[in-house]
Amino acid sequence: MRIAHVTDFFLPRLGGIEVQVHDLAVRQQAAGHDVEIVTTTPGGPVDDGELRVHRLSERLWLPAEVRPGILRDGRELLLRGRYDVLHVHAGPASPLAFAAAALADQVPVVVTIHSLLSHLEHAFRALDTAAGWTRWPAVWTAVSDVAAAPLRRLVWPAPVHVLPNGIDVDRWRVDPHPADPHGALVVAVMRLAARKRPMQLLRLLRRARMALPETAGLRVVIAGDGPRRPAMERYLRRHGMTGWVSLPGRLSRPQIRSLFAQGDLFVAPAILESFGIAALEARCAGLPVVARAEGGIGQFITDGREGVLVDSDAAMADAIAALATDPDRRGRIAAHNLATAPPVAWPDVLARTAGLYELAAAHRAPIGARA
Repeated sequence: MRIAHVTDFFLPRLGGIEVQVHDLAVRQQAAGHDVEIVTTTPGGPVDDGELRVHRLSERLWLPAEVRPGILRDGRELLLRGRYDVLHVHAGPASPLAFAAAALADQVPVVVTIHSLLSHLEHAFRALDTAAGWTRWPAVWTAVSDVAAAPLRRLVWPAPVHVLPNGIDVDRWRVDPHPADPHGALVVAVMRLAARKRPMQLLRLLRRARMALPETAGLRVVIAGDGPRRPAMERYLRRHGMTGWVSLPGRLSRPQIRSLFAQGDLFVAPAILESFGIAALEARCAGLPVVARAEGGIGQFITDGREGVLVDSDAAMADAIAALATDPDRRGRIAAHNLATAPPVAWPDVLARTAGLYELAAAHRAPIGARA
C-alpha cells in the first residue's frame, strides 16, 4: 500500500504528534508499505532515515506556517503521488492537514485528531459554515475517547473511531530499583508551555512538599523545554526549591528511559491532554502515574490500578505526598505496570490502522483506479 502521512507537525520539532507520526510511518514501512511524509515543518539536525519526507517549508515561523501557495503545493503533491490513502494528522491549528482532508472526494482519507477540540468547538462550527468540512467523506478518528467526544458532536452523524497512539512496550520496560522508604523521585516529561500547566505543577509540588515531614526526601525532575522555562526558574529560586527540583531541559529517548529507571512516580498536570504519550511511556517503565482525570490518560490508566487520577490540583498534591511516603503501594503499582501491557501496543494499533485504511478505501477508490 502507498501511504502518505500529512502533518503540520513533524521532526525535528519535538512533540506527541511529531514522534507518533514518525514511529507509525517507520513501522508501516518495515511491514512492506511504501510510506512518505508530507509536512510544512522544515528540516533540521534530524536524520529522516529510510523515510521519504516532503518538506513544503524552508523556514518555520509558526508550528502551522502558511506562506502563499504552500497549501496549493501540498494538494498538488498529494494528487500527483497516486497514494492509496492519505493519513491526515491534525491538531487545533493544522491548515495543511485540513487542506489534505478536503481531498477525500478524490482519494481515500483517514483523519486522526491528536488534540482536544472541546474549547474550540464554536470556531470549528464557524469553519464548517464556510468550508463544509464535516461533510467531507473522510474516515474520522481521534486518539482517545476524550478526544473523540467533541469531534463526534461536530461531525455527527458520521462515526468517529478511536485510533490510539502506539507504544513499543519492551523498549520502555526497565528493571525495578529498590524502593527508598525515606523519599521518592517524582518525574515529569513535558513541553514547558502554558497548555501543559508547568507553573501549576510547581505550585502543587510545593504544596506536596509542605505536607511531608521534614525527613521526607522528595526530589523532582521535570524534563523538557519551552517558553515557560524562564518563569519556572524564577519561581524555583523565589521559593527556595532549586535544591530539590531540577529542570534538565530536553532529553533524548534513552535519557528519558534512564530517568524512568531511577524514578518512583510520574506526574502529568495537564488538563487539555488528548492522550499523554510521556505518561504511557512512564507507565510501561513501571512508574505509577498521577494525572488529571479530565484528559485522555484515562485511556490507559485506571485509578487505583496503574496510578491515581484526580480532579483538582489540590488532590494531585495530596496524591503525590501519599505515594511519596508509601513505598509498598508504589511497589504494587509498579509490579502491575511492568507485568501488564497496556492495550495500545504497536501490533494492535497497526492492525487497527490498517482496518481504517480499508474502510476509507471502501469509500473512495485510489486515484489510479479512477476513470
